[in-house]
Amino acid sequence: MWEWFITNGVWILVSVVAGLVLFFLLRRWTKQGIERIVPQQWHEQLKGTQKVITWVIIGIAGVIIALAVAAVIISRYGVNIMPALQAVGSWLLEHGILILVIISLSYLTYKVAKIVVPRLVERLVTVSGKGRRAREERAKRAHTLSGFITGAIGVFMVIIAIFMILSEVGVDITPLLASAGVVGIAIGFGAQSLIRDLVSGLFIILEDQYSKGDWVQIAGVSGLVEEINLRRTILRDLDGTVHSIPNGEVKLASNFTKDWSRVNLDVSVGYGENLDRVIEVLNRLGEELAHDESFGPMIIKAPQALRVANFGDSGIDIKVLGETKPMKQWAVTGELRKRIKKAFDEEGIEIPWPHVKLYFGESPASKSLPCKACSHPNLPGSKFCSNCGTTLSP
Repeated sequence: MWEWFITNGVWILVSVVAGLVLFFLLRRWTKQGIERIVPQQWHEQLKGTQKVITWVIIGIAGVIIALAVAAVIISRYGVNIMPALQAVGSWLLEHGILILVIISLSYLTYKVAKIVVPRLVERLVTVSGKGRRAREERAKRAHTLSGFITGAIGVFMVIIAIFMILSEVGVDITPLLASAGVVGIAIGFGAQSLIRDLVSGLFIILEDQYSKGDWVQIAGVSGLVEEINLRRTILRDLDGTVHSIPNGEVKLASNFTKDWSRVNLDVSVGYGENLDRVIEVLNRLGEELAHDESFGPMIIKAPQALRVANFGDSGIDIKVLGETKPMKQWAVTGELRKRIKKAFDEEGIEIPWPHVKLYFGESPASKSLPCKACSHPNLPGSKFCSNCGTTLSP
């Protein structure tokens, strides 16, 4: 026993110790070598990649060292390991290096895509508006799209690498490819709606059809966009109800708050009113509102009377238009309505309501009110002459 230990045990112990020392030295040298090879300015970006490459090299070297130590130990028992070593070495030279190259190239391709894709996507993504909010929205959209694209690239590279490795180790991949094709077709049929949602979401984000915080109408639902991703859009309506809408259902998207919003108001006045005077009052109110301390910052273009829009059943409609900052049109329109009512009351301008006038046997012309200034006949109940604007006496 003692003779065996002196003859063989010492060599076994020395080989184990030498293997451990060599492994720890190799681990240290590998880290230092990779840090020297990679430029200093790339260290932070490639930190994860450096770690993976370091451990791959250390792992392969560790396996080789372990095999060498095992070969020394087995040989001391009188076993001829040369055929086995030759077979292993031949296989590693013929297949192992190629497998290592496949794994390395697949991983490097994924890492390069992870760095390059976000920059490309950020250039492609368009977001309306300027300022901090626009930059944050652009970064968020680019992050969502780049995460989806890099994930898809990663899955694709893993599948390709697996098939290449199986082919290299001698596995016939033809049945696997056929099975994968059948499975892919089955998944494609089963996940048609999901794929449609993802593709629609991709174009919604790329084209900036609407963003978080916009008020939109999609799939027959109006509400505030609380969240948007590749699969769905979440809206909250005025009642507080949250609607989750798959992007594939978005056939028509109406955005009420993109870049700017509009005040669109029809003001109805009585047929007996002087329209020039009414338009003058409306324009004055729009200018006053645009210079108001509270509402002025919300307005881009002061509300102004555009034209006579319609002869209604009970009055004449005048179209008033103005431009506001996004989401401010309702506040400005509400304040404008209040000021119009107050000004019309002060000016004696009639705001009509639905009513019907009945005449029994007499022509309306017989009860017309002639204007003392120009003798123009006016409808009964008129306060001002429709021709010259003079106040009519009852």
